[in-house]
Amino acid sequence: MSHTLHPTRVTRLHRSELAVPGSNMGFIDKAAVSSADVVFLDLEDAVAPPEKEQARKNVVAALNDIDWAAAGKTVSVRINGLDTAYMYRDVIDIMEQAGDRLHTILVPKVGVPADLYLVEALVSQVEQARGFTTRVGLEALIETALGMANVEAIAAHGGRLEALHFGVADYAASNRARTVSIGGLNPDYPGDQWHFALSRMIVACRAYGLRAVDGPFGDFSDPDGYRDAARRAAALGAEGKWAIHPSQIALANEVFSPPAAEVDRARRIIVALREAQEQGRGAAAVDGKMIDAASERMAANLIALDDAIRAAESGPADRG
Repeated sequence: MSHTLHPTRVTRLHRSELAVPGSNMGFIDKAAVSSADVVFLDLEDAVAPPEKEQARKNVVAALNDIDWAAAGKTVSVRINGLDTAYMYRDVIDIMEQAGDRLHTILVPKVGVPADLYLVEALVSQVEQARGFTTRVGLEALIETALGMANVEAIAAHGGRLEALHFGVADYAASNRARTVSIGGLNPDYPGDQWHFALSRMIVACRAYGLRAVDGPFGDFSDPDGYRDAARRAAALGAEGKWAIHPSQIALANEVFSPPAAEVDRARRIIVALREAQEQGRGAAAVDGKMIDAASERMAANLIALDDAIRAAESGPADRG
């Protein structure tokens, strides 16, 4: 093991993330009582330009009026891009008026680490000026060719950064990919055309202690397609996926929750290896298969996730 290690910066249960337009207060109220682990209130793509200002006011009201932590939710706000005239006012208004009620800010189309530095500087100044004792985290959307080309440097940025998300639709557009599907498979490609990009982002996350989250699947009338996409992401190491429709929340929670049989086997692996160590052996066998220290690390990941899910189901905890 290298002497250079980056432990997970902030641990949050993140199986499902519901995207909610900031322009629709009815949807926001429903999101608060949904079974999503994370809700992001959107000021960017889901909000038309004439509605941007009102959506910002709606989000401030929702952050102040709804106790998201008591509802068992991590709440995030996706601001507008740094290349727009809306971004600075999104950050200032949200932070000044509700910065002590917010968990994270989702920054779209991050291309270079300096993009995060700009947002972080504004967030830090408002927290200091307002005397907030809470600390708002940052999450970055990797959804452009530039962002993917710099994903390792972005992940290594440090500071408030907690997670990277894969934005497949804008990534496809940025790369001029021949598809109009959001997250689905292309019949003209022999396999999963997003495999490399998602895997590269996940590796960057795990190298630098970040959560890795897969983005949207556009066809909410295709639950089987969503499950398949979520399973592929989970197999690569993602810990959750967006839901652009409430019907996708349960699917994400299902796929990214370890089955009881897997958790049971993980616990038996831990026990078997401890018994082996007491006997001076570094390996053991469970269910007719050899296990060793690497098996223990994989088992510990499953057990930690199962413990987090059980804790969330037993009662809301402070997500801050």
